[in-house]
Amino acid sequence: MRAAKPVTPWVPQEEKSGAAFVRRFGRGLLWFVVVLAAITGVRQWFFPAKTTAPTPKTTTTQAAAYPDEEAQAVAARFARAYLTFDEDQPDERAQLLASVLPADSDTTMGWDGHGNQDVLAVQPGTVTHGKQEQARVRVDVLIRPETVTTTKGKKTTTEEAARWVGLDVPVVETSGRVIVTGTPGLVGIPARGPKAPDLSTAHADTELSTQTQSVVEKFFGAYASGDTDTVTAPGASVPALPAGITYKDLSSWSVDDGSGSDRTGTAVVSWTLGGATVEQTYRVTLTRVSSSDAARWQVADVHGGSL
Repeated sequence: MRAAKPVTPWVPQEEKSGAAFVRRFGRGLLWFVVVLAAITGVRQWFFPAKTTAPTPKTTTTQAAAYPDEEAQAVAARFARAYLTFDEDQPDERAQLLASVLPADSDTTMGWDGHGNQDVLAVQPGTVTHGKQEQARVRVDVLIRPETVTTTKGKKTTTEEAARWVGLDVPVVETSGRVIVTGTPGLVGIPARGPKAPDLSTAHADTELSTQTQSVVEKFFGAYASGDTDTVTAPGASVPALPAGITYKDLSSWSVDDGSGSDRTGTAVVSWTLGGATVEQTYRVTLTRVSSSDAARWQVADVHGGSL
């Protein structure tokens, strides 16, 4: 009796060549990655990567600006005290100078203790910077010297004509303050200014100038009398002039050529003050105000000068 043939529970199938290739390729790629990681790691053990040192942050410390305004104020105070002489009250000048000088300074500042002079006005100007927190401040000072004569034991004071002088004041910033470092120097002031450049002038709107002349005349009359609310446009705020100034007349009025409901012109006005008549120039802005009845021009703004 012949023995039975063993039966296999599955049916063997031949593996396709494409699937075998994919499997082998994936296995090879995996080994490549493993080997590459191993080589790279071992290389790092013997040849560590050079690390770049971080670039230090550069901090730019900007030098504090020189206190020009304080320097001007100190120089102006000094100039007023320095050029004020009163031989009957020398201590007053010394006390005023001491407040802007270094400690233990000579508060006479070269004054011999004689003479009388008043300072009428002080105008600080250019600050010229130097080394070690030093600077030089130009100050223009309006002085009025006095001549004192003694006749038979009686003093008579005669005021001279007022005049401007320049003063170069040396200062330094120290301990959070500006002080005067030493004796200043008197300098001259030009007797006249340079020639003015040729400036263009606007063409005039003759018709509108004639139409609005009475409006401007009425405004300047109220400008001097103290009541501008009734002659200015709604919403405008034009403070009146102080007492003691009287409106004389409108010497000329010209509206600049243009268009629109806001127009600007130039007025030359004569005032009386201090017993004298002075002529001054103004720029006046007019605005056209409309109502149900009519439209009219009113003053919206005014300022001195021709610009």
